[in-house]
Amino acid sequence: MTIIDVYADIWCPFTHVGLTRLVEQRERLGADVQLRVNAWPLELVNGDPMDAAFIGEEVDDLKEQASPDLFAGFRVDSFPSSTLPALALAESAYRVGMTEGEAVSLALRDALFEKGRDISDPAVLHEIASAAGVPAATPENEAAVEASWETGKARGVVGSPHFFTDTGGFFCPALDIKRVDGHLVIKADVKAFEEFVANAFAA
Repeated sequence: MTIIDVYADIWCPFTHVGLTRLVEQRERLGADVQLRVNAWPLELVNGDPMDAAFIGEEVDDLKEQASPDLFAGFRVDSFPSSTLPALALAESAYRVGMTEGEAVSLALRDALFEKGRDISDPAVLHEIASAAGVPAATPENEAAVEASWETGKARGVVGSPHFFTDTGGFFCPALDIKRVDGHLVIKADVKAFEEFVANAFAA
């Protein structure tokens, strides 16, 4: 089994696209690959929580330009105040196993971007944990989030999502993103994603 390391935050919409596309490719190819989604907590990286309206604009741009099949239920008014508790829950799940950790990492993003749920709500986190059969986050898991941030910095992570395969790092390989006159211009980066998949799923 191949394990792909990813450094990402949950409320990053570009990560939701990247993980979704990678899982789709894995299923299509039948590849024996699992994702270790490590915490890259943007509210610590930037010193502030993410702005809901700003992310809402990015989601609108993604839906219009590159990913019309995603973000069906996203709601600005239920945007989380923090992702640190959710990132800690993902760490708790990875303590149980790779399968559980990946499942919770994806479920948290699905809850936020496809179901419009507030993943900073303890009740929502309890529901996701219960469905996956994993324990609630502990202070040890919370500490692991900050430790992941430090490890990511040491590995040269430049943003969310940053993927690492055996041959190197790939920042946001599914999308070509530019900001022109204050507006995002986004398109699927087919060549970069194909290169990434070839590296990620290499035998």
